[in-house]
Amino acid sequence: MRVAAIDCGTNSIRLLVADISGNTFREVHREMQIVRLGQGVDLHQAFAPDAIKRTLLATQKYADLIRSKGVERVRFCATSATRDAANRNLFIDGVREILGVEPEVIPGTEEAALSFMGATKEFGAVRAPFLVVDIGGGSTEFVTGSSAVDSAISVNIGCVRMSERHLTTQPPTPEQLAAATADIDAAINQAAAAVSFENFNTLIAVAGTATTVAAAALGLTEYDRQSIHLTTIPAAKVHEVAGIFAAMDREEISELGYMHPGRVDVITAGSLVLSRVMALTGASEFVASESDILDGIAWKLASE
Repeated sequence: MRVAAIDCGTNSIRLLVADISGNTFREVHREMQIVRLGQGVDLHQAFAPDAIKRTLLATQKYADLIRSKGVERVRFCATSATRDAANRNLFIDGVREILGVEPEVIPGTEEAALSFMGATKEFGAVRAPFLVVDIGGGSTEFVTGSSAVDSAISVNIGCVRMSERHLTTQPPTPEQLAAATADIDAAINQAAAAVSFENFNTLIAVAGTATTVAAAALGLTEYDRQSIHLTTIPAAKVHEVAGIFAAMDREEISELGYMHPGRVDVITAGSLVLSRVMALTGASEFVASESDILDGIAWKLASE
């Protein structure tokens, strides 16, 4: 079955077209656009008109591509920013008109479960149990389990949200970093009350923050999905990379060959979140996975 999965988050909107039969997965097309749908949502609890316009333009492009690929089933999932925006119906109505399917505003627990499915599909039982961490633009999901989800929680410490709330200059001031760290640590401790950090064997980190940190840790000169996928990054390297980003100015970050332009102003916050996750979970390393919620949506869609 040929399916199309769209993941619309706070920072990016992504499309995956795949042929799935049983446990066989063949990627047909995958792409991402940074649209910053969640611009200002943390402060105003509403979408900015320009943000809706950018995201609907990207949705139209995806709709045209989906139709050209002969897709049989489509699922559009919106996450943190859409959950928080009081005027979300303006966006949802626009997506419905363009795609012809009902967009789903999924709860954080389902977001976590789909991320778990996408991230762990390639791993055998020998690496279980897993702790999957999905650092997004608006929220971060923590989910544990082996062959299925045992527990999951979503907390509001995404890279866009932390940048807008705390890290308003680049490089940030020591006071900004301290405030962001306190906010992040409180949310991770909240997550720890719902999801045990004591019994996992493998920490898998997914989404753009984690893979960009991996690219930096590996010393890549350009972003290379194949080189990043399933690499193991030591905690000490994560802390080092987070410190390097925090000391750079915006121009220096933008000149990094592996850095997507849409991540330049949020990677400092994102890498700080990942660094604090490593510190507070006690993990000595993480596995960077390019398979995430998008893959989980596709697998789930093909099985329904």
